Amino acid sequence: MKLKLFQIDAFTSSVFRGNPAAVVPLDAWLPHETLQAIALENNLSETAFFTPSEDAGSEFHLRWFTPGLEVALCGHATLATAHTLWNHLGHGTDTIRFSTRHSGVLRVTRDGDLIVLDFPAYKLEPIAVTTALVRALGRQPTEVFRAGPKLLAVFENKRDIHEADPDFAAIAALDCLGVIVTAPGAKHDFVSRFFAPGAGINEDPATGSAHCALAPYWAKRLGRNELSAHQVSKRGGVLRCVDKGDRVEIAGHAATYLEGQITIPD
Repeated sequence: MKLKLFQIDAFTSSVFRGNPAAVVPLDAWLPHETLQAIALENNLSETAFFTPSEDAGSEFHLRWFTPGLEVALCGHATLATAHTLWNHLGHGTDTIRFSTRHSGVLRVTRDGDLIVLDFPAYKLEPIAVTTALVRALGRQPTEVFRAGPKLLAVFENKRDIHEADPDFAAIAALDCLGVIVTAPGAKHDFVSRFFAPGAGINEDPATGSAHCALAPYWAKRLGRNELSAHQVSKRGGVLRCVDKGDRVEIAGHAATYLEGQITIPD
Protein backbone atom coordinates (compact mmCIF):
# COMPACT_ATOMS: atom_id res chain seq x y z
CA MET A 1 0.00 0.00 0.00
CA LYS A 2 1.35 3.41 -0.98
CA LEU A 3 0.32 6.57 0.87
CA LYS A 4 1.07 10.24 0.34
CA LEU A 5 3.13 11.94 3.04
CA PHE A 6 3.87 15.63 3.53
CA GLN A 7 6.34 17.05 6.04
CA ILE A 8 5.42 20.59 7.06
CA ASP A 9 7.30 22.99 9.34
CA ALA A 10 4.67 24.72 11.50
CA PHE A 11 4.73 28.07 13.32
CA THR A 12 7.41 29.38 10.98
CA SER A 13 7.60 31.05 7.58
CA SER A 14 10.69 29.10 6.48
CA VAL A 15 11.87 25.50 6.53
CA PHE A 16 14.33 24.22 9.14
CA ARG A 17 12.55 26.19 11.85
CA GLY A 18 9.30 25.79 13.78
CA ASN A 19 7.94 22.31 14.49
CA PRO A 20 7.99 19.63 11.78
CA ALA A 21 4.90 17.44 11.45
CA ALA A 22 4.15 14.63 9.05
CA VAL A 23 0.70 14.63 7.42
CA VAL A 24 -0.74 11.44 5.92
CA PRO A 25 -4.09 11.61 4.04
CA LEU A 26 -6.18 8.42 4.23
CA ASP A 27 -9.35 7.26 2.49
CA ALA A 28 -10.28 5.21 5.57
CA TRP A 29 -8.70 4.45 8.93
CA LEU A 30 -5.93 1.90 9.12
CA PRO A 31 -5.48 -0.17 12.31
CA HIS A 32 -4.25 1.76 15.34
CA GLU A 33 -1.06 -0.32 15.41
CA THR A 34 -0.27 0.66 11.81
CA LEU A 35 -0.80 4.36 12.48
CA GLN A 36 1.47 4.13 15.53
CA ALA A 37 4.12 2.27 13.53
CA ILE A 38 4.10 4.98 10.83
CA ALA A 39 4.48 7.69 13.48
CA LEU A 40 7.39 5.82 15.06
CA GLU A 41 9.03 5.37 11.66
CA ASN A 42 8.64 9.09 10.91
CA ASN A 43 10.18 9.86 14.33
CA LEU A 44 8.80 13.41 14.40
CA SER A 45 7.07 14.90 17.41
CA GLU A 46 3.74 14.33 15.64
CA THR A 47 2.25 12.58 12.65
CA ALA A 48 -1.28 13.64 11.68
CA PHE A 49 -3.68 11.31 9.88
CA PHE A 50 -6.99 12.44 8.41
CA THR A 51 -9.91 10.88 6.57
CA PRO A 52 -13.05 12.33 4.95
CA SER A 53 -15.82 12.84 7.51
CA GLU A 54 -19.46 11.83 7.24
CA ASP A 55 -20.40 14.04 10.22
CA ALA A 56 -22.59 17.03 9.44
CA GLY A 57 -20.41 19.35 11.55
CA SER A 58 -17.04 18.58 9.98
CA GLU A 59 -15.27 17.78 6.74
CA PHE A 60 -12.46 15.55 8.03
CA HIS A 61 -11.64 13.26 10.93
CA LEU A 62 -8.20 14.00 12.42
CA ARG A 63 -5.88 12.04 14.73
CA TRP A 64 -2.36 12.75 16.00
CA PHE A 65 0.41 10.34 17.03
CA THR A 66 3.79 10.94 18.66
CA PRO A 67 6.41 8.19 18.19
CA GLY A 68 5.06 6.64 21.40
CA LEU A 69 1.32 7.27 21.66
CA GLU A 70 -1.85 8.88 20.32
CA VAL A 71 -2.56 12.31 21.83
CA ALA A 72 -5.83 14.12 22.48
CA LEU A 73 -4.83 17.49 21.00
CA CYS A 74 -2.02 18.82 18.82
CA GLY A 75 -1.72 22.32 17.43
CA HIS A 76 1.24 22.26 15.08
CA ALA A 77 0.12 19.08 13.30
CA THR A 78 -3.39 20.52 12.89
CA LEU A 79 -1.89 23.64 11.36
CA ALA A 80 0.29 21.43 9.12
CA THR A 81 -2.76 19.41 8.02
CA ALA A 82 -4.69 22.54 7.07
CA HIS A 83 -1.64 23.86 5.18
CA THR A 84 -1.45 20.54 3.31
CA LEU A 85 -5.13 20.61 2.36
CA TRP A 86 -4.97 24.19 1.10
CA ASN A 87 -1.57 24.15 -0.59
CA HIS A 88 -1.24 20.58 -1.89
CA LEU A 89 -4.65 18.90 -2.03
CA GLY A 90 -6.78 21.66 -3.54
CA HIS A 91 -9.20 22.30 -0.65
CA GLY A 92 -11.23 25.31 -1.76
CA THR A 93 -12.86 26.93 1.29
CA ASP A 94 -11.18 29.25 3.78
CA THR A 95 -12.49 27.27 6.77
CA ILE A 96 -11.83 23.61 7.55
CA ARG A 97 -13.58 21.70 10.36
CA PHE A 98 -11.82 18.68 11.85
CA SER A 99 -13.71 16.16 13.97
CA THR A 100 -11.44 14.72 16.70
CA ARG A 101 -11.81 11.88 19.19
CA HIS A 102 -11.16 13.82 22.38
CA SER A 103 -11.23 17.56 21.56
CA GLY A 104 -14.47 17.98 19.65
CA VAL A 105 -14.68 19.82 16.34
CA LEU A 106 -11.71 22.09 15.66
CA ARG A 107 -12.14 24.96 13.22
CA VAL A 108 -9.16 26.23 11.20
CA THR A 109 -9.32 29.33 9.01
CA ARG A 110 -6.84 31.11 6.77
CA ASP A 111 -6.20 34.83 6.85
CA GLY A 112 -3.91 35.48 3.93
CA ASP A 113 -0.93 33.19 4.59
CA LEU A 114 -1.68 33.07 8.33
CA ILE A 115 -3.41 29.90 9.62
CA VAL A 116 -5.68 30.36 12.64
CA LEU A 117 -6.62 27.47 14.96
CA ASP A 118 -9.73 27.67 17.17
CA PHE A 119 -8.89 25.41 20.13
CA PRO A 120 -10.35 24.71 23.58
CA ALA A 121 -8.69 26.57 26.46
CA TYR A 122 -7.25 24.60 29.37
CA LYS A 123 -8.51 25.43 32.84
CA LEU A 124 -5.59 26.23 35.14
CA GLU A 125 -5.58 24.58 38.56
CA PRO A 126 -2.91 25.94 40.99
CA ILE A 127 -0.90 23.13 42.58
CA ALA A 128 2.02 22.93 44.99
CA VAL A 129 5.59 23.31 43.75
CA THR A 130 6.95 19.85 44.50
CA THR A 131 10.52 18.81 45.16
CA ALA A 132 10.24 16.28 42.32
CA LEU A 133 9.34 19.02 39.83
CA VAL A 134 12.12 21.33 41.01
CA ARG A 135 14.66 18.53 40.68
CA ALA A 136 13.34 17.62 37.24
CA LEU A 137 13.58 21.20 35.97
CA GLY A 138 16.79 22.01 37.85
CA ARG A 139 15.34 25.30 39.10
CA GLN A 140 12.45 26.59 41.20
CA PRO A 141 9.34 28.08 39.52
CA THR A 142 7.33 30.77 41.28
CA GLU A 143 4.03 28.97 40.65
CA VAL A 144 2.74 25.80 39.02
CA PHE A 145 -0.61 24.89 37.47
CA ARG A 146 -2.17 21.71 36.21
CA ALA A 147 -3.46 22.42 32.70
CA GLY A 148 -5.30 19.43 31.26
CA PRO A 149 -2.71 16.66 30.89
CA LYS A 150 0.21 19.08 31.22
CA LEU A 151 1.91 21.07 34.00
CA LEU A 152 2.60 24.79 33.56
CA ALA A 153 5.60 26.11 35.52
CA VAL A 154 6.02 29.89 35.68
CA PHE A 155 9.34 31.73 36.10
CA GLU A 156 10.04 35.45 36.33
CA ASN A 157 13.20 35.63 34.18
CA LYS A 158 13.32 34.54 30.55
CA ARG A 159 16.90 33.40 31.15
CA ASP A 160 15.47 30.52 33.21
CA ILE A 161 13.60 29.38 30.11
CA HIS A 162 16.48 29.82 27.66
CA GLU A 163 18.98 28.10 29.96
CA ALA A 164 16.75 25.28 31.23
CA ASP A 165 18.49 21.89 31.03
CA PRO A 166 15.96 19.50 32.55
CA ASP A 167 16.35 15.91 33.68
CA PHE A 168 14.17 14.18 31.10
CA ALA A 169 13.95 10.89 32.99
CA ALA A 170 12.71 12.80 36.04
CA ILE A 171 10.13 14.69 33.95
CA ALA A 172 8.91 11.41 32.45
CA ALA A 173 8.33 10.11 36.00
CA LEU A 174 5.99 13.00 36.87
CA ASP A 175 2.21 12.55 36.78
CA CYS A 176 1.62 14.48 33.54
CA LEU A 177 2.01 14.30 29.78
CA GLY A 178 4.71 16.99 29.87
CA VAL A 179 5.85 20.25 31.45
CA ILE A 180 5.50 23.73 29.97
CA VAL A 181 7.93 26.35 31.31
CA THR A 182 7.28 30.05 30.71
CA ALA A 183 8.39 33.56 31.65
CA PRO A 184 7.83 37.15 30.48
CA GLY A 185 9.45 37.91 27.13
CA ALA A 186 11.21 40.95 25.67
CA LYS A 187 10.26 41.22 21.99
CA HIS A 188 7.26 38.97 22.67
CA ASP A 189 4.75 38.97 25.53
CA PHE A 190 6.05 35.67 26.84
CA VAL A 191 8.49 32.88 26.07
CA SER A 192 8.08 29.16 26.67
CA ARG A 193 9.45 25.65 26.15
CA PHE A 194 7.73 22.27 26.40
CA PHE A 195 9.23 18.98 27.57
CA ALA A 196 7.36 15.67 27.09
CA PRO A 197 9.79 12.74 27.32
CA GLY A 198 7.02 10.42 28.52
CA ALA A 199 5.34 10.89 25.12
CA GLY A 200 8.58 10.18 23.27
CA ILE A 201 9.49 13.88 22.80
CA ASN A 202 12.24 15.27 25.04
CA GLU A 203 11.55 18.80 23.78
CA ASP A 204 8.83 19.82 21.36
CA PRO A 205 10.03 22.71 19.16
CA ALA A 206 6.77 24.70 18.86
CA THR A 207 3.65 23.46 20.64
CA GLY A 208 0.21 24.78 19.75
CA SER A 209 -1.62 22.87 22.49
CA ALA A 210 0.68 24.31 25.19
CA HIS A 211 -0.70 27.73 24.27
CA CYS A 212 -4.17 26.53 25.26
CA ALA A 213 -2.76 27.00 28.79
CA LEU A 214 -0.23 29.77 28.14
CA ALA A 215 -2.70 32.18 26.50
CA PRO A 216 -5.25 32.14 29.37
CA TYR A 217 -2.47 32.53 31.96
CA TRP A 218 -0.73 35.48 30.27
CA ALA A 219 -3.99 37.15 29.20
CA LYS A 220 -5.08 37.29 32.84
CA ARG A 221 -1.67 38.34 34.10
CA LEU A 222 -1.10 41.07 31.47
CA GLY A 223 -4.72 42.24 31.31
CA ARG A 224 -5.20 41.84 27.56
CA ASN A 225 -6.41 39.11 25.28
CA GLU A 226 -4.14 39.43 22.22
CA LEU A 227 -0.65 38.11 22.80
CA SER A 228 2.58 37.45 20.94
CA ALA A 229 4.42 34.26 21.90
CA HIS A 230 7.89 32.87 21.23
CA GLN A 231 8.71 29.24 21.93
CA VAL A 232 12.46 29.39 22.45
CA SER A 233 13.50 25.86 21.53
CA LYS A 234 16.55 25.34 19.32
CA ARG A 235 14.35 25.53 16.20
CA GLY A 236 12.04 28.19 17.66
CA GLY A 237 8.46 29.09 16.85
CA VAL A 238 6.37 32.27 16.76
CA LEU A 239 2.65 32.24 17.56
CA ARG A 240 -0.13 34.80 17.83
CA CYS A 241 -2.68 34.00 20.53
CA VAL A 242 -6.10 35.42 21.35
CA ASP A 243 -7.74 34.41 24.63
CA LYS A 244 -11.52 34.03 24.17
CA GLY A 245 -12.53 32.58 27.51
CA ASP A 246 -13.26 28.91 26.94
CA ARG A 247 -11.53 29.01 23.52
CA VAL A 248 -8.11 30.15 22.30
CA GLU A 249 -7.12 31.30 18.84
CA ILE A 250 -3.58 30.18 17.97
CA ALA A 251 -2.18 31.46 14.70
CA GLY A 252 1.01 30.92 12.76
CA HIS A 253 2.59 30.22 9.40
CA ALA A 254 3.76 27.00 7.79
CA ALA A 255 6.31 25.94 5.18
CA THR A 256 6.46 22.73 3.16
CA TYR A 257 9.69 20.74 3.50
CA LEU A 258 8.80 17.44 1.83
CA GLU A 259 6.23 15.86 -0.48
CA GLY A 260 6.59 12.12 -0.79
CA GLN A 261 5.16 8.62 -0.70
CA ILE A 262 5.46 5.88 1.87
CA THR A 263 4.99 2.15 1.39
CA ILE A 264 3.44 0.00 4.09
CA PRO A 265 2.31 -3.66 4.11
CA ASP A 266 -1.30 -4.27 3.00
